[in-house]
Amino acid sequence: MKKLFISSLLAMGLLSCGQPKQTEEKAPVKSPEAEALLKNLKSLPEKGYMFGHHDDTNYGICWEFEEGRSDVQSVCGDYPAVISFDLGHIELGHDVTLDKVPFDKVRQETINQYQRGGMVSFSWHLDNPLTNGDSWDVSDNTVVESILPGGANHEKFMTWMDRLATFMNSLQTADGKKIPVFFRPWHEHTGSWFWWGQKLCTTEQYKALWRMTYDYLQEKGANHLLYAYSPGTEFNDSTSYLERYPGDDIIDLIGFDTYQSQSKDFYLQTLASRLPILTEIGKAHNKVIAITETGYEGIPDAEWWTGTLAPAIQDFPIAYVLVWRNARERVTHHYAPYPGHPSADDFVKFYNQEKTLFAKDVKEILYR
Repeated sequence: MKKLFISSLLAMGLLSCGQPKQTEEKAPVKSPEAEALLKNLKSLPEKGYMFGHHDDTNYGICWEFEEGRSDVQSVCGDYPAVISFDLGHIELGHDVTLDKVPFDKVRQETINQYQRGGMVSFSWHLDNPLTNGDSWDVSDNTVVESILPGGANHEKFMTWMDRLATFMNSLQTADGKKIPVFFRPWHEHTGSWFWWGQKLCTTEQYKALWRMTYDYLQEKGANHLLYAYSPGTEFNDSTSYLERYPGDDIIDLIGFDTYQSQSKDFYLQTLASRLPILTEIGKAHNKVIAITETGYEGIPDAEWWTGTLAPAIQDFPIAYVLVWRNARERVTHHYAPYPGHPSADDFVKFYNQEKTLFAKDVKEILYR
């Protein structure tokens, strides 16, 4: 329990005359709601794993910004248990994301997903603060160094962080309760296609970037955030997976991103070799585990859901698996089925499997 000594010291004459010092109460590391979500996620694999889809309720194939619409819901009658959104361009003070979704819409859809009992995760494809290019601008390998304390772009980046914190703190219900959500920045860092990637900064700089991000958001009172660490599949053992791991005191969930871009066998082999490593680390560090991004662009295999994805992951204690977005501006760039898609019938079979969890399945589970 917290102990207050000021009054006792005053009585004993141990404090000098004048105004007594005020004790400064720090916000708890996690809000009660975030703690409850994390606790429930740790036991969730006993029931199954959640299905997730990026930007699910913002747009889909040939539509955008229609209240309550979702390609997944149109196919199976239920919403994903996890929906992720991206916060790229929040740092610039823009009104819309890098995918041209209004931030007000992202906020409202976060509230909607929470009210239906599901979970939200945020990625952040932020611009390059040194070159002013995008996340994929890797033309300079001193970007991370430049935004750390003492760097030439540190103050600029702190302005960006302040805009991020303001948005995160605005994720509230009508009665003012902050909605617990996952934040998944600095992802796929084991590759070198983002300016924070493997060849663009040292291990120490990457860890310092995470620490600075976490500490600043905590300082701003965003204690409703949980944090996800998600490299690509470049790791081949627990040591390489944890090489740039920022610490157990920061991270709540560990995962990885992987896509089927080659043969089915190669994708299955990747999952079969990486998931045991993830499971081992999750148990050792008491962390939730998940497949934070995956999918097969266009889903050309009509039985991909029950023939590839489900068999590959169903025996591992993952909290969720999330597929990427259905881009309304590029109809070939989709990772979930929509009405009439060749894999739609198989997705319904996937939905009806005992281990797959969608929004209706977790409504009374995640936040109790």
